Amino acid sequence: MSITREFLRHPVLTGAIAPSSPRLAEEMTAGLGLERASCVAELGPGTGVFTEAILALLRPEARLTAIEINPRFAAVLSERFPQADVVSGSAEHLALDGADVVVSGLPWTAMTAPRQQRILDAVTAALAPNGRFTTFAYAHAAWTPPARRFAASLRSRFAVVERTQVVWGNLPPAFVYRAALPVAVGRARRGQPAAATA
Repeated sequence: MSITREFLRHPVLTGAIAPSSPRLAEEMTAGLGLERASCVAELGPGTGVFTEAILALLRPEARLTAIEINPRFAAVLSERFPQADVVSGSAEHLALDGADVVVSGLPWTAMTAPRQQRILDAVTAALAPNGRFTTFAYAHAAWTPPARRFAASLRSRFAVVERTQVVWGNLPPAFVYRAALPVAVGRARRGQPAAATA
């Protein structure tokens, strides 16, 4: 399965023109506590570069739910990773509760503002109070309005947000956001009091 071919065929469903590098996958899965996690979600797994890295760290009894909007990718992922629960659909419909970690390969800068917000709302609703969220962004687009909007939204939803150094070995070069301790939006929707934000 070629991610470049899928991008040319369905650019709306495929946000990348090349698969993420093993180095970016390593950065995406570091420091999340995946070795101790029981419930993990992956959004936009694509060809499974991050999926493979996640599964390498998870305990056999841990549950991984991968949500992929491109049905061709979803079908291939189901065959390649039978130990994962692969769902064909949009990340907006993430329906987990108490997830320890959410890993995202979604193309945030290609989304409208409302869609960004809906997916981030779904992420914070799915995470446990001490949950962690990680995603990446392409370095060349970091200054664009959609990228700046996403970064601001991330900081409004998590008590802790870190940004790594650029992974130059990726095509295009990218950096990783690591966020922890979701606040306000998701848990308020489940009837819990919203935490104060700075």
